[in-house]
Amino acid sequence: MKFKRGIWRLLWVALLTLGSAQAEVWHFALIGDVPYSQRERAELPAMLSAMSRGREPLAFIAHVGDIKHGQERCDDALFFDRLACFQASPVPFIFVPGDNEWTDCDRASNGGYAPRERLARLRQIFWPDDMSLGQQRLALERQAGPWREHSRFRIGPVLFVTLNLPGGNNNWGMTDTPSAEYLERNPAVIAWLVDAFALARQEKLRGVVLLFQANPGFKYFAQGLGISGYRHFLETLRAESERFGAQGGQVVAVHGDTHRFRVDRPLRDRQGRIMPYFTRVETFGYPLMGWVLGRIDTRRPELFAFEPHPWPAQTQP
Repeated sequence: MKFKRGIWRLLWVALLTLGSAQAEVWHFALIGDVPYSQRERAELPAMLSAMSRGREPLAFIAHVGDIKHGQERCDDALFFDRLACFQASPVPFIFVPGDNEWTDCDRASNGGYAPRERLARLRQIFWPDDMSLGQQRLALERQAGPWREHSRFRIGPVLFVTLNLPGGNNNWGMTDTPSAEYLERNPAVIAWLVDAFALARQEKLRGVVLLFQANPGFKYFAQGLGISGYRHFLETLRAESERFGAQGGQVVAVHGDTHRFRVDRPLRDRQGRIMPYFTRVETFGYPLMGWVLGRIDTRRPELFAFEPHPWPAQTQP
Protein backbone atom coordinates (compact mmCIF):
# COMPACT_ATOMS: atom_id res chain seq x y z
CA MET A 1 0.00 0.00 0.00
CA LYS A 2 2.83 2.37 0.82
CA PHE A 3 4.35 1.61 -2.57
CA LYS A 4 1.04 2.30 -4.36
CA ARG A 5 0.51 5.51 -2.44
CA GLY A 6 4.03 6.56 -3.41
CA ILE A 7 3.34 5.88 -7.09
CA TRP A 8 0.12 7.90 -6.98
CA ARG A 9 1.91 10.73 -5.21
CA LEU A 10 4.58 10.81 -7.92
CA LEU A 11 1.92 10.78 -10.63
CA TRP A 12 0.03 13.63 -8.91
CA VAL A 13 3.18 15.73 -8.62
CA ALA A 14 3.95 15.05 -12.29
CA LEU A 15 0.48 16.19 -13.33
CA LEU A 16 0.79 19.36 -11.25
CA THR A 17 4.19 20.07 -12.76
CA LEU A 18 2.86 19.52 -16.27
CA GLY A 19 -0.09 21.84 -15.61
CA SER A 20 2.21 24.49 -14.22
CA ALA A 21 4.51 24.21 -17.24
CA GLN A 22 1.60 24.64 -19.60
CA ALA A 23 0.16 27.63 -17.74
CA GLU A 24 0.96 30.93 -19.44
CA VAL A 25 0.63 34.62 -18.69
CA TRP A 26 0.31 37.53 -21.11
CA HIS A 27 0.09 41.27 -20.50
CA PHE A 28 -1.40 44.10 -22.54
CA ALA A 29 -2.11 47.79 -22.00
CA LEU A 30 -5.23 49.90 -22.54
CA ILE A 31 -5.57 53.67 -23.10
CA GLY A 32 -8.27 55.96 -24.47
CA ASP A 33 -9.49 59.56 -24.70
CA VAL A 34 -5.93 60.85 -25.01
CA PRO A 35 -4.33 63.23 -25.92
CA TYR A 36 -6.85 66.00 -25.28
CA SER A 37 -4.42 68.85 -24.65
CA GLN A 38 -0.96 70.02 -25.65
CA ARG A 39 0.35 68.82 -22.33
CA GLU A 40 -1.08 65.34 -22.83
CA ARG A 41 0.34 65.24 -26.36
CA ALA A 42 3.77 66.07 -24.95
CA GLU A 43 3.43 63.40 -22.23
CA LEU A 44 2.01 60.61 -24.40
CA PRO A 45 5.31 59.40 -25.97
CA ALA A 46 6.91 59.23 -22.52
CA MET A 47 3.96 57.28 -21.14
CA LEU A 48 4.01 54.81 -24.06
CA SER A 49 7.73 54.32 -23.62
CA ALA A 50 7.39 53.75 -19.88
CA MET A 51 4.56 51.27 -20.46
CA SER A 52 6.69 49.21 -22.83
CA ARG A 53 9.61 49.19 -20.36
CA GLY A 54 7.50 47.97 -17.44
CA ARG A 55 8.20 44.89 -15.37
CA GLU A 56 5.78 42.87 -17.51
CA PRO A 57 6.48 42.67 -21.25
CA LEU A 58 3.44 43.81 -23.22
CA ALA A 59 1.94 41.86 -26.10
CA PHE A 60 0.37 45.10 -27.38
CA ILE A 61 -1.08 48.50 -26.48
CA ALA A 62 -4.66 49.34 -27.51
CA HIS A 63 -6.13 52.85 -27.83
CA VAL A 64 -9.94 52.71 -27.76
CA GLY A 65 -10.55 56.02 -29.49
CA ASP A 66 -10.79 59.80 -29.17
CA ILE A 67 -7.26 60.84 -30.10
CA LYS A 68 -8.04 64.55 -29.76
CA HIS A 69 -10.24 67.02 -27.91
CA GLY A 70 -13.83 67.34 -29.14
CA GLN A 71 -13.25 70.97 -30.12
CA GLU A 72 -10.00 70.34 -31.99
CA ARG A 73 -9.82 70.30 -35.78
CA CYS A 74 -9.98 67.01 -37.68
CA ASP A 75 -7.24 67.97 -40.15
CA ASP A 76 -4.97 65.47 -41.86
CA ALA A 77 -2.02 67.09 -40.09
CA LEU A 78 -3.44 66.03 -36.72
CA PHE A 79 -4.08 62.49 -37.96
CA PHE A 80 -0.50 62.15 -39.19
CA ASP A 81 0.80 63.57 -35.91
CA ARG A 82 -1.06 60.88 -33.97
CA LEU A 83 0.06 58.24 -36.45
CA ALA A 84 3.70 59.15 -35.86
CA CYS A 85 3.18 58.89 -32.12
CA PHE A 86 1.52 55.48 -32.38
CA GLN A 87 4.09 54.16 -34.85
CA ALA A 88 6.84 55.05 -32.37
CA SER A 89 5.38 52.63 -29.82
CA PRO A 90 8.03 49.98 -29.06
CA VAL A 91 5.32 47.28 -28.95
CA PRO A 92 2.43 46.57 -31.35
CA PHE A 93 -0.20 49.32 -31.23
CA ILE A 94 -3.92 48.85 -31.94
CA PHE A 95 -6.13 51.88 -32.62
CA VAL A 96 -9.95 51.90 -32.62
CA PRO A 97 -11.73 55.09 -33.82
CA GLY A 98 -13.79 57.35 -31.58
CA ASP A 99 -16.39 59.99 -32.32
CA ASN A 100 -13.94 62.89 -31.86
CA GLU A 101 -12.02 61.89 -34.97
CA TRP A 102 -14.89 61.30 -37.36
CA THR A 103 -18.58 61.56 -36.35
CA ASP A 104 -18.08 64.96 -34.67
CA CYS A 105 -15.88 66.42 -37.39
CA ASP A 106 -18.79 68.28 -38.97
CA ARG A 107 -18.63 70.83 -36.13
CA ALA A 108 -17.35 74.24 -37.17
CA SER A 109 -14.63 74.03 -34.53
CA ASN A 110 -13.53 70.70 -36.04
CA GLY A 111 -13.22 72.11 -39.54
CA GLY A 112 -16.70 71.38 -40.86
CA TYR A 113 -15.69 68.06 -42.42
CA ALA A 114 -18.08 65.41 -43.70
CA PRO A 115 -17.88 62.56 -41.15
CA ARG A 116 -17.86 59.81 -43.79
CA GLU A 117 -14.98 61.48 -45.60
CA ARG A 118 -13.00 61.67 -42.35
CA LEU A 119 -13.67 58.00 -41.60
CA ALA A 120 -12.46 57.08 -45.09
CA ARG A 121 -9.32 59.12 -44.46
CA LEU A 122 -8.74 57.40 -41.13
CA ARG A 123 -8.95 54.06 -42.90
CA GLN A 124 -6.30 55.15 -45.39
CA ILE A 125 -3.95 56.48 -42.73
CA PHE A 126 -4.29 54.11 -39.78
CA TRP A 127 -5.41 50.79 -41.28
CA PRO A 128 -3.77 50.52 -44.74
CA ASP A 129 -2.84 46.83 -44.40
CA ASP A 130 -3.42 43.77 -42.24
CA MET A 131 -0.88 44.69 -39.59
CA SER A 132 -0.93 46.69 -36.37
CA LEU A 133 0.89 49.96 -35.88
CA GLY A 134 4.09 50.22 -33.81
CA GLN A 135 7.77 49.39 -34.17
CA GLN A 136 6.86 45.74 -33.70
CA ARG A 137 3.84 44.72 -35.73
CA LEU A 138 1.08 42.25 -35.02
CA ALA A 139 -0.76 40.41 -37.80
CA LEU A 140 -4.50 41.16 -37.85
CA GLU A 141 -7.53 39.65 -39.51
CA ARG A 142 -9.81 42.37 -40.87
CA GLN A 143 -13.49 42.22 -41.73
CA ALA A 144 -14.16 41.97 -45.44
CA GLY A 145 -15.39 45.08 -47.22
CA PRO A 146 -14.70 48.71 -46.37
CA TRP A 147 -14.67 48.15 -42.60
CA ARG A 148 -10.88 48.26 -42.22
CA GLU A 149 -11.12 49.34 -38.59
CA HIS A 150 -12.78 46.03 -37.64
CA SER A 151 -10.04 43.54 -36.82
CA ARG A 152 -9.27 40.60 -34.56
CA PHE A 153 -6.22 38.73 -33.31
CA ARG A 154 -5.31 35.97 -30.87
CA ILE A 155 -3.21 36.26 -27.73
CA GLY A 156 -2.99 32.84 -26.11
CA PRO A 157 -6.51 31.53 -25.40
CA VAL A 158 -8.13 34.93 -25.96
CA LEU A 159 -9.62 36.54 -29.05
CA PHE A 160 -9.35 40.34 -29.21
CA VAL A 161 -11.89 42.12 -31.43
CA THR A 162 -12.04 45.79 -32.51
CA LEU A 163 -15.34 47.48 -33.34
CA ASN A 164 -16.21 50.92 -34.72
CA LEU A 165 -18.78 51.84 -32.08
CA PRO A 166 -18.37 55.58 -31.46
CA GLY A 167 -19.80 57.80 -28.75
CA GLY A 168 -22.57 60.22 -29.60
CA ASN A 169 -25.21 57.46 -29.80
CA ASN A 170 -23.29 55.47 -32.41
CA ASN A 171 -23.90 58.19 -35.04
CA TRP A 172 -27.63 57.42 -34.97
CA GLY A 173 -28.44 61.09 -35.49
CA MET A 174 -30.67 63.66 -33.82
CA THR A 175 -34.06 62.21 -34.79
CA ASP A 176 -36.02 59.03 -34.10
CA THR A 177 -34.93 57.73 -37.50
CA PRO A 178 -31.35 56.41 -37.67
CA SER A 179 -28.89 58.02 -40.05
CA ALA A 180 -27.99 56.37 -43.35
CA GLU A 181 -24.42 55.90 -42.14
CA TYR A 182 -25.60 54.05 -39.03
CA LEU A 183 -27.81 51.80 -41.15
CA GLU A 184 -24.80 50.86 -43.28
CA ARG A 185 -22.19 50.39 -40.56
CA ASN A 186 -24.14 48.90 -37.65
CA PRO A 187 -25.00 45.63 -39.45
CA ALA A 188 -21.27 45.18 -40.10
CA VAL A 189 -20.56 45.80 -36.41
CA ILE A 190 -23.14 43.22 -35.37
CA ALA A 191 -21.95 40.67 -37.94
CA TRP A 192 -18.33 41.04 -36.81
CA LEU A 193 -19.39 40.66 -33.17
CA VAL A 194 -21.43 37.52 -33.83
CA ASP A 195 -18.73 35.99 -36.01
CA ALA A 196 -16.08 36.62 -33.35
CA PHE A 197 -18.05 34.72 -30.71
CA ALA A 198 -18.73 31.90 -33.17
CA LEU A 199 -15.00 31.63 -33.82
CA ALA A 200 -14.22 31.66 -30.09
CA ARG A 201 -16.72 28.86 -29.45
CA GLN A 202 -15.48 26.84 -32.41
CA GLU A 203 -11.86 27.05 -31.26
CA LYS A 204 -12.83 26.55 -27.61
CA LEU A 205 -11.12 29.73 -26.52
CA ARG A 206 -11.32 30.86 -22.90
CA GLY A 207 -11.87 34.56 -23.46
CA VAL A 208 -13.12 37.28 -25.80
CA VAL A 209 -12.06 40.92 -25.38
CA LEU A 210 -13.99 43.60 -27.26
CA LEU A 211 -12.32 46.96 -27.93
CA PHE A 212 -14.55 49.92 -28.85
CA GLN A 213 -14.90 53.60 -27.96
CA ALA A 214 -18.45 54.28 -26.76
CA ASN A 215 -19.92 53.76 -23.35
CA PRO A 216 -23.08 52.08 -24.71
CA GLY A 217 -25.19 52.73 -21.62
CA PHE A 218 -25.03 49.47 -19.65
CA LYS A 219 -26.79 51.15 -16.72
CA TYR A 220 -29.80 52.17 -18.81
CA PHE A 221 -29.88 48.83 -20.60
CA ALA A 222 -30.05 47.03 -17.24
CA GLN A 223 -33.11 49.15 -16.44
CA GLY A 224 -34.80 48.04 -19.64
CA LEU A 225 -34.26 51.35 -21.35
CA GLY A 226 -31.28 51.29 -23.68
CA ILE A 227 -30.03 54.10 -25.86
CA SER A 228 -31.33 53.87 -29.44
CA GLY A 229 -27.95 53.71 -31.19
CA TYR A 230 -26.62 50.95 -28.92
CA ARG A 231 -29.68 48.83 -28.23
CA HIS A 232 -29.08 46.32 -31.03
CA PHE A 233 -25.43 46.00 -30.04
CA LEU A 234 -26.23 45.43 -26.35
CA GLU A 235 -28.94 42.88 -27.07
CA THR A 236 -26.55 40.94 -29.30
CA LEU A 237 -23.70 41.26 -26.80
CA ARG A 238 -25.88 39.89 -24.02
CA ALA A 239 -27.04 36.93 -26.08
CA GLU A 240 -23.56 36.05 -27.32
CA SER A 241 -22.01 36.48 -23.88
CA GLU A 242 -24.60 34.14 -22.39
CA ARG A 243 -23.79 31.45 -24.95
CA PHE A 244 -20.05 31.85 -24.46
CA GLY A 245 -20.36 32.01 -20.68
CA ALA A 246 -22.42 28.81 -20.66
CA GLN A 247 -19.36 27.09 -22.14
CA GLY A 248 -17.08 28.49 -19.47
CA GLY A 249 -15.84 31.48 -21.48
CA GLN A 250 -15.17 34.95 -20.08
CA VAL A 251 -15.94 38.24 -21.85
CA VAL A 252 -14.35 41.67 -21.40
CA ALA A 253 -15.63 44.88 -22.99
CA VAL A 254 -13.09 47.73 -23.04
CA HIS A 255 -14.27 51.26 -23.83
CA GLY A 256 -13.60 54.91 -23.12
CA ASP A 257 -15.93 57.83 -23.83
CA THR A 258 -17.10 58.84 -20.33
CA HIS A 259 -13.60 59.42 -18.94
CA ARG A 260 -13.95 57.40 -15.75
CA PHE A 261 -11.62 54.52 -14.99
CA ARG A 262 -13.57 51.52 -13.69
CA VAL A 263 -13.67 47.74 -13.72
CA ASP A 264 -17.11 46.28 -13.00
CA ARG A 265 -19.85 43.87 -14.09
CA PRO A 266 -22.64 46.02 -15.53
CA LEU A 267 -24.27 43.54 -17.93
CA ARG A 268 -27.33 41.69 -16.68
CA ASP A 269 -29.32 38.81 -18.13
CA ARG A 270 -33.00 39.05 -19.04
CA GLN A 271 -33.95 38.24 -15.45
CA GLY A 272 -31.90 41.15 -14.16
CA ARG A 273 -29.12 39.00 -12.72
CA ILE A 274 -25.48 40.08 -12.96
CA MET A 275 -23.56 38.07 -15.55
CA PRO A 276 -20.45 37.01 -13.58
CA TYR A 277 -18.46 36.05 -16.68
CA PHE A 278 -18.73 39.55 -18.20
CA THR A 279 -16.39 42.40 -17.20
CA ARG A 280 -16.37 46.03 -18.32
CA VAL A 281 -13.13 48.03 -18.28
CA GLU A 282 -13.24 51.77 -18.90
CA THR A 283 -9.94 53.50 -19.57
CA PHE A 284 -8.62 56.71 -18.04
CA GLY A 285 -9.69 59.89 -19.84
CA TYR A 286 -9.08 63.62 -19.76
CA PRO A 287 -8.38 65.34 -17.40
CA LEU A 288 -6.85 62.25 -15.75
CA MET A 289 -4.10 60.61 -17.78
CA GLY A 290 -3.11 57.02 -17.26
CA TRP A 291 -3.23 53.47 -18.57
CA VAL A 292 -4.59 50.07 -17.57
CA LEU A 293 -2.50 46.92 -17.39
CA GLY A 294 -4.40 43.82 -18.47
CA ARG A 295 -3.31 40.32 -17.51
CA ILE A 296 -4.29 36.94 -18.94
CA ASP A 297 -3.35 34.14 -16.56
CA THR A 298 -4.31 30.60 -17.53
CA ARG A 299 -3.50 29.34 -14.02
CA ARG A 300 -6.40 31.25 -12.47
CA PRO A 301 -10.14 30.61 -12.70
CA GLU A 302 -10.56 34.37 -13.19
CA LEU A 303 -8.74 34.54 -16.50
CA PHE A 304 -8.38 38.35 -16.58
CA ALA A 305 -7.06 40.90 -14.11
CA PHE A 306 -6.73 44.67 -14.52
CA GLU A 307 -4.50 47.19 -12.77
CA PRO A 308 -4.75 51.00 -13.05
CA HIS A 309 -1.63 53.09 -13.64
CA PRO A 310 -2.24 56.83 -13.33
CA TRP A 311 0.42 58.78 -15.18
CA PRO A 312 2.19 60.86 -12.46
CA ALA A 313 3.38 63.62 -14.77
CA GLN A 314 -0.25 64.60 -15.45
CA THR A 315 -1.58 66.06 -12.21
CA GLN A 316 -3.83 68.81 -13.54
CA PRO A 317 -5.92 69.44 -16.69
